[in-house]
Amino acid sequence: MKGLFSLIPAVAVAMSADAQTADKNIIRISTDNTDLVLEVGPNKRLYQTYLGPKLLHAEDLSNLSWCQHAGSDASVSTRGWEVYSTSGNEDYFDPALGITHSDGNMSTYLYYISSSSEAVDGGVHTRINLCDDKYPVSVTINYIAYTRENVIKTWTEISHKEKGPVTMSQYASAMLYFNRSAYWLTEFSSDWAKEAQMSTQQLLFGKKVIDTKLGSRAAMFTHPFFEIGLDGPAKEHSGDVLMGTLGWTGNFRFTFEIDNVGNLRVIPGINPYASSYELVADEVFTTPEFIFTLSYDGIGQGSRNLHDWARKYGLKDGEGERMSLLNNWENTGFKFNHEILEQLMKDAKHLGVDMFLLDDGWFGNKYPRKNDRTGLGDWEATRDKLPAGIPALVNAAKDAGVRFGIWIEPEMVNPKSELYEKHPDWVIEQPNRETYYYRNQLVLDMSNPKVQNHVFSVVDNILCDNPDVAYFKWDCNSPITNIYSPYAGKKQGQLYVDHVKGIYNVLRRVRDKYPDVQMMLCSGGGARCDYEALKYFTEFWCSDNTDPIERIYIQWGFSQFFPSKAIAAHVTNWNKDTSVKFRTDVAAMCRLGFDIGLNKLTTEDLEFCQQAIANWKRLSPAIMDGDQYRLVSPYEGNHAAVEYVDKSGNMAVVFAYNLAPRFQEKLQAVKLQGLDPNNKYLVREINLMPGTESKYSWNGRTYTGDYLMKIGLDIFTYRHNTSAVIELEVVR
Repeated sequence: MKGLFSLIPAVAVAMSADAQTADKNIIRISTDNTDLVLEVGPNKRLYQTYLGPKLLHAEDLSNLSWCQHAGSDASVSTRGWEVYSTSGNEDYFDPALGITHSDGNMSTYLYYISSSSEAVDGGVHTRINLCDDKYPVSVTINYIAYTRENVIKTWTEISHKEKGPVTMSQYASAMLYFNRSAYWLTEFSSDWAKEAQMSTQQLLFGKKVIDTKLGSRAAMFTHPFFEIGLDGPAKEHSGDVLMGTLGWTGNFRFTFEIDNVGNLRVIPGINPYASSYELVADEVFTTPEFIFTLSYDGIGQGSRNLHDWARKYGLKDGEGERMSLLNNWENTGFKFNHEILEQLMKDAKHLGVDMFLLDDGWFGNKYPRKNDRTGLGDWEATRDKLPAGIPALVNAAKDAGVRFGIWIEPEMVNPKSELYEKHPDWVIEQPNRETYYYRNQLVLDMSNPKVQNHVFSVVDNILCDNPDVAYFKWDCNSPITNIYSPYAGKKQGQLYVDHVKGIYNVLRRVRDKYPDVQMMLCSGGGARCDYEALKYFTEFWCSDNTDPIERIYIQWGFSQFFPSKAIAAHVTNWNKDTSVKFRTDVAAMCRLGFDIGLNKLTTEDLEFCQQAIANWKRLSPAIMDGDQYRLVSPYEGNHAAVEYVDKSGNMAVVFAYNLAPRFQEKLQAVKLQGLDPNNKYLVREINLMPGTESKYSWNGRTYTGDYLMKIGLDIFTYRHNTSAVIELEVVR
């Protein structure tokens, strides 16, 4: 061990008083309900000894053993649950970190040096410093434990002082270990119009890997979050479950590996595919944040943990209000002019929403944006469509009494554009092969600082000229194809990583200069949905598929990890076999918007929409900021129900849907959750069509919370594609 102490002064070995327990070798990372306990072994390496329900007595921590999971040879072996296992050591399974040193050696051993902790907003930040004993390589492991929300966020910082650069082949954000009888993985597969499709499988010996290699629009086929049922499949209302998500807008990878004795290790991080990262001396490589919660009361409680955390710490303006809106896309497509848009703004005001959103098709002059083949990258208003430009649209919105928002896709370019003609070197494109175009466009090279400045200027120019623009829909429709960066030169292996870092550089500048502007994160639907991007966005668009039947499943999946105010949902003409009421009742579970022509609505439908918007605004303390309870899953039958209870406990709302009930199937009462059993609640159906009355016998009656949670309400019917919205109000 002499090498270790020759690198680090002995005084650095001491932990701060905040980080240590009575046993100075034990580091405890705690929330109100969960303990993560780490221990420095006799060999000075760091091990996980416990992750589970919070231990009531601190003296019990010393009974946990660093080598308890290593097997009978633990006394002579250093194999065990190392917190950040490295390649080339004696561990036989997947490591978190793989380094080739400047002399070609591929082994790394990390030894404990010091740790410290400090109070931060909402919790405690613990830093643990590790170092190799033969090479000047350092790793700092960070944990922030959010006490009340029972969420832990972890990431690592990697650096070195070798004479030459080192190459990292793996650089995960964390490693977690479990010793349970069985493990069941729920993953969230995706495609355009099929986002967040849930499926569950048992994990057995070996590895299960979920990853993406798309670079941009990276979550098109799978999303960066998962659930692990411990001892059995994860259930909504009971059982132990790990729920984890990675804050990274690029290629990610989750590795789940069960070893020879049935232990599970979970390794989340950037996907190192085609991304061997060359780290120079004194550069600090910071891995993405891995955010997780352990719930001992099922997935529902885990979701509520994450929702509370997200609104306070994970989402831009997470505790602020959200604007309802009218979008023009389903109305007009690319075919509009100033007069058409001006009328839609008046329609937005008449409808009762807060904002009008102008979608794609407003820009380009040499190559006007008449379809998706031209103009992308040329962010000037098309003169023959909009002769007075954006300022006239903003003024028209003001005159109509609504806010104004606008669509952009600043990271992309059409080959048929002035931007591409002027700056072909700004584009990710192979120099010596035939170019493949996805959706007739290419991706700008965000690793290039000049490109970053250009992308920032798209937003900056619009807002400098039009400071009353209140909202951006920021789209990203293409993965990276033809992977090659003219800017990167010989460091092509860093492009996937540096590209994403460049995106964050731009988003940080936008947020810092325009903190009050709301933005929607969009990527051909829901192919961007991570908590690093959401530091800069107030919400995300979860799917282009607005068929209400499909949306129930899509919104159900995303609600596992994201609060309703982070999910944008619009009423459109998709699936005209369903009523406007049904479509609206589905969208009202999230941030409510409309993309529908008012002139195509009947008088009754328009009146219904106006009342539904008013109800949504009135109930927003529950829907947007309350506790969500998923009561009946569409995956388990022909019905679905979701409940929201506001934090004061004074109001609740239930959304119930009849999808495709079988003939005379048995209908069960819906038991509510989250109510005060001793309170009395007035129960009434809302969002009724004009001139109709509720047919439910419970409508207008008062029940105790105890009754509603133990007996429930008969809400479901045999009528296909119908819905009911039920409001509950405490009676004093």
